[in-house]
Amino acid sequence: MGYHRVMFKRQRTGSVVCPSCGNLVGVNDQRCYTCGRWNPGLWGLTPLLRRLGNDLGFTSIVIGGCAALYLLTLAASGGHIGMNGLFSMLAPSNQALFLFGASGALPVFEYGRWWTILSASWLHGNILHILFNMMWVRQLGPATAQLFGASRLVIIYTVAGATGFLMSSLAGYVLPGVPLIGGAGFTIGASAAIFGLLGAMVLYGHRTGSSLVKGQAWSWAVTLFVFGLFMPGVDNWAHAGGFAGGYVAASLLDPLKPERTDHLLIALGCIVVTLASVIASVWRGLAWLLQAR
Repeated sequence: MGYHRVMFKRQRTGSVVCPSCGNLVGVNDQRCYTCGRWNPGLWGLTPLLRRLGNDLGFTSIVIGGCAALYLLTLAASGGHIGMNGLFSMLAPSNQALFLFGASGALPVFEYGRWWTILSASWLHGNILHILFNMMWVRQLGPATAQLFGASRLVIIYTVAGATGFLMSSLAGYVLPGVPLIGGAGFTIGASAAIFGLLGAMVLYGHRTGSSLVKGQAWSWAVTLFVFGLFMPGVDNWAHAGGFAGGYVAASLLDPLKPERTDHLLIALGCIVVTLASVIASVWRGLAWLLQAR
């Protein structure tokens, strides 16, 4: 019990490691004298946040959040859970996915659910879908945080997911039903954000001259994209849009410069807005279902 009190107690005196540059600073210093970050002690919470890892627990939040929403969509599916075939095993119903915030041309343009470009990244269509995506999140999340910092990881992940689903929805509206190059009428999954992390790694390789990081990221991205061309139901527009969104966001955040306090505030805003998008989807979805009856 005493250990837990010490572990979660806010530090009020002494030194901490600056989250941006890794140098020692006073816990109450207004600014890091090495990199210039404001409030590097994070109100005495830096030691506690460090225990969550380089990504400050964001990878665990994504995995836990996606798992929870997957179970909720299964519960909302009732007796309409898909069990036909390997790629439809334990698949939530389309109605349940729509309720919780699936994106695509149909939800965005037909029903005006524009916020679903944020919520769709947290939904999955079957057990293999979520397991495969969470494996990549577990692989790429901490690695991206190591290169950019935890706050910028959150920003890149959120922007990439939104960009990917926006591009897919637009393509689905303009090119409905066109093989290979057509967009999606109904789409979900973390893969757009995952491609955004790969895009950020490619940008990091360009900016720092790290051929190892750039080469590995390109290899993964090309392999996954080509794989998606031959797999049914894969949203390649979301993948391409996510990669572009992650690359552009990473270039604006500039990995050669240290993280700033405003990056943390923007990251918290991304989490709040994403949560609000899921809540808005359920709220509006329930209203729509009641009207339909």
